Amino acid sequence: MNGPTLRELAVQALSSVERGYDLLAPKFDATPFRTPDWMLAATITALREHGPFERGLDVCTGTGVGLELLEEATTEPPTGVDFSAGMLAQARAAHPEADLVRADARALPFEAAYDLVVSFGALGHFLPEERGPLFEGIYRALRPGGVFALPTARAPKPTHPAYWLLTGFDLAMRVRNAVWRPTFVMYYRTHPRPALLADLAAAGFTVETSPMPGVGELIIARRPPG
Repeated sequence: MNGPTLRELAVQALSSVERGYDLLAPKFDATPFRTPDWMLAATITALREHGPFERGLDVCTGTGVGLELLEEATTEPPTGVDFSAGMLAQARAAHPEADLVRADARALPFEAAYDLVVSFGALGHFLPEERGPLFEGIYRALRPGGVFALPTARAPKPTHPAYWLLTGFDLAMRVRNAVWRPTFVMYYRTHPRPALLADLAAAGFTVETSPMPGVGELIIARRPPG
């Protein structure tokens, strides 16, 4: 698969989040934005001690990379939710057995239906004040005792070039959103670990972490039983 051209990426970047992903969907898996296989493998390994799991939900599923993990980690066909029709069309072609739902992740339409929820690479699309509704919806979607598994990569230090690359990207996006409408929310440095843990606890989760050697850690947010 050929990746998107610079012109296609520019058109996407000047669109809304939903429209941008609709446009990018047919070529998304050929971009660096797709969750890498090594992250999926590390997450599956770290999850093994917290299962078994029956029903799974992938929030902001995109083209369905997280569905691959759920197909291995759960016993029933997985569910994916996204608000981009274009991305869901790609996920449907790759995972015909999955139940795919078009919805806003800030208003998830599920109630105590799953015992495992995952999400990959989506936090940058939510402003800090939007994480509360996101995490509260995931909490409601879980059965008592269910797990929200959130893989996080090790943050680069200021001495590493990646730190400045991500900082520069966020600055460029802030400038873009200040002068152009519709906005395109995608930031890499708006969800530091302490803030994530605090927001998860505020939503009602009990939180622990599992190491993912060479990658980072898996945040295990559990809805209390009972």
